[in-house]
Amino acid sequence: MGIEQKVAVITGASQGIGAALVKAYRDRNYRVVAISRSIQPSDDDAILAVSGDIADRKTAERAIIEGVTRFGRIDTLINNAGIFIAKPFTQYTEVDYEAYLGTNVTGFFHMTQLAITEMEKQSSGHVVQISTSLVDHAIAGVPSVLASLTKGGLNAVTKSLAIEYAKRGIRVNAIALGTIKTPMHPVETHAQLDALHPIGHMGEISDVVDAILYLESANFVTGEILHVDGGQSAGH
Repeated sequence: MGIEQKVAVITGASQGIGAALVKAYRDRNYRVVAISRSIQPSDDDAILAVSGDIADRKTAERAIIEGVTRFGRIDTLINNAGIFIAKPFTQYTEVDYEAYLGTNVTGFFHMTQLAITEMEKQSSGHVVQISTSLVDHAIAGVPSVLASLTKGGLNAVTKSLAIEYAKRGIRVNAIALGTIKTPMHPVETHAQLDALHPIGHMGEISDVVDAILYLESANFVTGEILHVDGGQSAGH
């Protein structure tokens, strides 16, 4: 394989949005480093599956080092891995708090720092965070303090990184999601979740993929928090 073929690193890649992103980037002829705690080896030689917890820096180091060794470069990082636990603020446990920080913040830090180090070598790259529109527009009945604490930080750091690396050819963006229809939402909850969105229904995984692929090709867009939320952040 030629070293000029681009390489995307995707966290939370074993199911849902992450798995769809792996397929989408392969369809665009990217080679992919796919990371998840539960991911299985791939029959596709252009997919490097890395099993591990991104809250552990060793996982990030292994993913980036093995990715560069096998594919020669890193062009895109999608920080897709994340957790959401809906609880009243006073009912969160220390375990909940540590889990949020580990996946949503620490994992982001390790993966992004190591990926950008590689991107700097070629003076080009793109980093995308998956955030939530709850940061901008809290919803009564959907407790989201720890989501706002961690994902709000990602929104802020997206802008900071975009400015820091703008003249080095590296773009940084985020996508703030509404509720997306994935297997984690039982069918019996769909009507209630549909009603949270002014547009009248939840988003599809394909909506997220399309938005990320747009950002991938939008060379004049950096520091953007793109809302893919059915109008949630606009109001109710």
